[in-house]
Amino acid sequence: FLVLVFYLVMFYSDYTGYPFPTAPPVDPFAKIRVDDCGKTKGCFRYGKPGCNAETCDYFLSYRRIGADVEFELSADTDGWVAVGFSSDKKMGGDDVMACVHDDNGRVRIQHFYNVGQWAKEIQRNPARDEEGVFENNRVTCRFKRPVYVPREETIVDLHLSWYYLFAWGPAIQGSITRHDIDSPPVSERVVSIYKYEDIFMPSAAYQTFSSPFCLLLIVALTFYLLMGTP
Repeated sequence: FLVLVFYLVMFYSDYTGYPFPTAPPVDPFAKIRVDDCGKTKGCFRYGKPGCNAETCDYFLSYRRIGADVEFELSADTDGWVAVGFSSDKKMGGDDVMACVHDDNGRVRIQHFYNVGQWAKEIQRNPARDEEGVFENNRVTCRFKRPVYVPREETIVDLHLSWYYLFAWGPAIQGSITRHDIDSPPVSERVVSIYKYEDIFMPSAAYQTFSSPFCLLLIVALTFYLLMGTP
């Protein structure tokens, strides 16, 4: 036996250039497709008109895949991006999924439950098939979670309709901190995973002249200037 081991060692020592098998490369993060929005998945865009998953302040998509719902999130931040499922439009008592960029450069998917105005991490995490990336000062991620879950206060059934809360902000050593804006956007109405829409919400910088009051004021001022004063 020792002689056999000796010859095997000598044999492999003569083939130092032998290419040993290596692990297959990790697939790069597939970019989020926005041309599918409103067709094969639902989307929410918050930011500049015409923005996409790489340029919106915040982007979310959802689509059903068998017994799961696949979510894609992206935001202009180096910290975290999240979506909350709420029975109302206010923070508190909400099931939250967050993609968090840690100090090692990884993006982890975490599960939280909003207790009042702060988020408590929940160890039971319904996410699977998780992937995420931090590039160009953006946190982007993709994950699945089941449509149906056993009755649980911190995890909602997605076959029911919920208001979606959208938030993002900085992280310190992989822990989320307060969101970037005082009043994060929220879906205007409850969202059904069985209905795919492509909804755009202008950020504060683009809301100034979009409200009916502002438009009426502009029309009135224009009419006054054209008619002149008596």
